[in-house]
Amino acid sequence: MGLTDIYALRDEPACTHNNKAKAGCERPQPGATQGGCCFDGARNALLPICDVAHIVHGPISCTGTSWDTRGSRSSGSDLYRIGLTTALTDVELMMGTGEARLANAIDHAIVQFRPAAVFIYMTCVPAMSGADVDSVATAATERTGIPVIAIHSAGFYGKKNFGQRIAGDALLQHVIGTREPDPLPLASIRPAIRVHDINLIGEWNVGGEFWNVAPLFDELGLRILCTLSGDSCFRDVQSMHRSEANIVVCSKAMLNLANKLQERYATPFFEGSFYGITETSNVFRNIARLIGDPALIERTERLIAREERTAYEALAAARERLRGKRALIFSGGFKSWSTVSAVQDLGMQVVATGIEKSTEEDKARIVELIGQGANMLDDNDQQTLLRTFRDLRADILLAGDRYIYPALKARIPFLDLDHVRDIGYAGYVGAVEFGRRIVSVLEHPVWELARATAPWELPLNMPKTRAA
Repeated sequence: MGLTDIYALRDEPACTHNNKAKAGCERPQPGATQGGCCFDGARNALLPICDVAHIVHGPISCTGTSWDTRGSRSSGSDLYRIGLTTALTDVELMMGTGEARLANAIDHAIVQFRPAAVFIYMTCVPAMSGADVDSVATAATERTGIPVIAIHSAGFYGKKNFGQRIAGDALLQHVIGTREPDPLPLASIRPAIRVHDINLIGEWNVGGEFWNVAPLFDELGLRILCTLSGDSCFRDVQSMHRSEANIVVCSKAMLNLANKLQERYATPFFEGSFYGITETSNVFRNIARLIGDPALIERTERLIAREERTAYEALAAARERLRGKRALIFSGGFKSWSTVSAVQDLGMQVVATGIEKSTEEDKARIVELIGQGANMLDDNDQQTLLRTFRDLRADILLAGDRYIYPALKARIPFLDLDHVRDIGYAGYVGAVEFGRRIVSVLEHPVWELARATAPWELPLNMPKTRAA
């Protein structure tokens, strides 16, 4: 993949950026990769593929400061949790031995771990020095018989979302379509149910949350060929081309992959989220309608009625205690709107939501959910966010983990929504857990203590009580 191919990826017809006067994705500017560079996005997108050896070709800092920061879980191999890097130094750069070091790293990883494949992540330093990682990958594949794939993800190519787009394109060019799906086991075939194959694109299984909804797909007769990339393995990705429909789950940056699968294999797709009861039901309805099987549509409606009834019964007490509470959400991308829906399902009011890394479609969904007067925040300055919280009289802040300490220092109730968490909020079960967590945070006794006047600040003639 050359620079021409990299820049061609900025032109994505399925993305609303192309409908603007300035076609294509925004070009990178100095300092514009705050919150994640291209390498970070590509690595995060593919890292949960559990039986692949993920080698970062670059300085050790690129790996050491960012490895294993996504809370994705897997039911398979734990190889993906082992950080591998060529740890380039100025010596390799001056002597021109970086490619030889990479070849040795690939051989070592294959001998040591016996991976299903090897992914090489190109970072800024080897990209600027002109390293030919494609030739190294091709030679290693021929030498070992193991697929070795170069991911051209130098950080200066663009932001995190663009790195995810590059990762999806690499899979499309080198992995998808190289294996046929396994035949269905006879024990899983029920005479009255026709099994349909689907993919979930952009599902990371953070905190194991996809496992909240996986049994429901099984019950409906929907076989998931691949969840890209949470709880997936290399062979799953290889067979994605045989899906009857694709769901783009919470990752606008993977939209190009769904669009290319539709162009190449005529696989229809739609975008959805499993956050909140309403959105979860919408996903199941949309996939049934997209496939068009009347029996599947009927089964889906019965399942939705049952699961919604169970979830709302479990949330009855929480919804009563949360009714009228005001939430400020600061988490960009798909969470800018999907979390709004989940919070509204609890009877709460969303006073504002962040739009960092959000697309025009994300913003349109926010307006649909909150109304034309929706407060959308694109300033990630911590002081500004805390001031907005107070000005809008919010009761709780839902945001990424980088805001946890400023919020707690400001004595603001806070719930972590970031991808490093180990709690899953997806699906009907996740919606119940989400509501319980918000109640627990808001009603925790620490806030009464934290907001009370300190004993040494009381007048001398006033009793030193906690209530004071």
